[in-house]
Amino acid sequence: MVSAIAIGHTAYAADMTRDNGSPVGDNQNSQTAGPKGPVLLQDSHLVEKLQRFDRERIPERVVHARGTGIFGEFVPTADLGSLTTAKVFAPGTKTPVFVRFSTVMGYRGSPEQARDPRGFAVKFYTQQGNWDMVGINWPVFFIRDAIKFPDFVHANKPSAVTGVQDANLAFDFFSHTPEATNMLTHLYTDEGMPNSYRHMDGYGVHAFKFVNAKGEVHYVKFHWKSHQGIATLRPQEIAQSIGKDWNLMSDDLYNAVKAHDNPQWDLYIQVMSPQDLDKFDFDPLDDTKVWPATIPEQKVGTMTLNRIPDNYFESTEESAFAPSRMVPGIEPSEDRMLQGRLFSYADTQMYRLGANYNQLPINRPAVPVNNVNQDGYMNGGDRKGEVNYEPSGTPAELTQPARYKYVQTPLTGTTQQMAIHKTLDFRQAGEYYRSLSETDKADLVTALSGDLNHVTNDASKYTMLSYFYKADADYGKRLASATHANLARVQDAAAHLSEN
Repeated sequence: MVSAIAIGHTAYAADMTRDNGSPVGDNQNSQTAGPKGPVLLQDSHLVEKLQRFDRERIPERVVHARGTGIFGEFVPTADLGSLTTAKVFAPGTKTPVFVRFSTVMGYRGSPEQARDPRGFAVKFYTQQGNWDMVGINWPVFFIRDAIKFPDFVHANKPSAVTGVQDANLAFDFFSHTPEATNMLTHLYTDEGMPNSYRHMDGYGVHAFKFVNAKGEVHYVKFHWKSHQGIATLRPQEIAQSIGKDWNLMSDDLYNAVKAHDNPQWDLYIQVMSPQDLDKFDFDPLDDTKVWPATIPEQKVGTMTLNRIPDNYFESTEESAFAPSRMVPGIEPSEDRMLQGRLFSYADTQMYRLGANYNQLPINRPAVPVNNVNQDGYMNGGDRKGEVNYEPSGTPAELTQPARYKYVQTPLTGTTQQMAIHKTLDFRQAGEYYRSLSETDKADLVTALSGDLNHVTNDASKYTMLSYFYKADADYGKRLASATHANLARVQDAAAHLSEN
């Protein structure tokens, strides 16, 4: 079935109708009992109109509520048949995509210039079903285990008492989460404040598995590189930018496409063999870490965004992304944060939109859906017949080719609840800091100290400063000076930190 959203619309004059298709005679005046009497309950058009208006809002996304969506296409530029059976990478193919950019913590109407990661979610409508690559504009994240995710969000959302975001709550959490040091360092740089969605890169963040036709496994990481380059807002430019246009990023993206200046990103991958996972002094499946440059990136395709949706709600709001939506040849890694997201993202969409959200036009696969799921709110799947189970002896028996089974993964040890062994919480943050220019270092200190100066809890403040000092002494000294902290106290706290 072809989605109306996917093919667009031609504007034309038409009679106004009610939801049942019957024409409306008067949309300006309610039925009343005479010229001065009350409005009549029998005015079913009025009742329906008010009922629908009362129900226009669906639950806002807990995170990534402020979003901008746009259509495009992905064209592979490398034959990855030796790595994966995913047909989206087959030479000569062209796959429609829908991309939703977003901020993370803000509500739907919040300014787009928030100091916040940017969501970079891509839905590929492939010939093997939908594949969702749900990432952000940085290659790392704040936490490495999904069990911490609700707490991370609670600490960074508005206070449960005042309804206002509070740096004390955020840095209280981060002071007990040293693994966040790398991501915080990235976030507070100038690149942590892109001046548009076109001028930022995107990352899948987690490692995934590529599986080829022989069942061979390789771990991969995904990186979208902007053709437009990286452009940012410096700390002193942010307030001025909000004053001019707090819809800056959406307006910039839409205006570019309207002008036929269609933005593009090249997709790159890093590839690692399973036997190499233990060769590093950090855990390559830890999403707070980047893979080193000794694992080269290779370009595998290009994405072009070229069409603004006709209806914001039916596309951007009703679009539902989940990293568990994969296709043959692409599977999840054992990354603990990813493992939790596999459940949580699909579950939150089911809560927001209902059990049949994948039947909505924006989420509907480009290939037929054939399963034994049934019923539920707003089911329009058109399943026929009384055999709603499998296996069965009917001619309509569903086939399940063995080649689509999940790959086998070797396991060791026992069930446990323990942190990973190779934490290495601070080193990559220091390496990243030292790679910055002097201007970028100064802006990082300005932006980060600006928030740290709102922290009134000394214990949290000095713990955070010790983390940054542990990452790099110059980094810590500059922050201590900018926050009027006692450097000796920071150095003493840092000396008691273990790198692993």
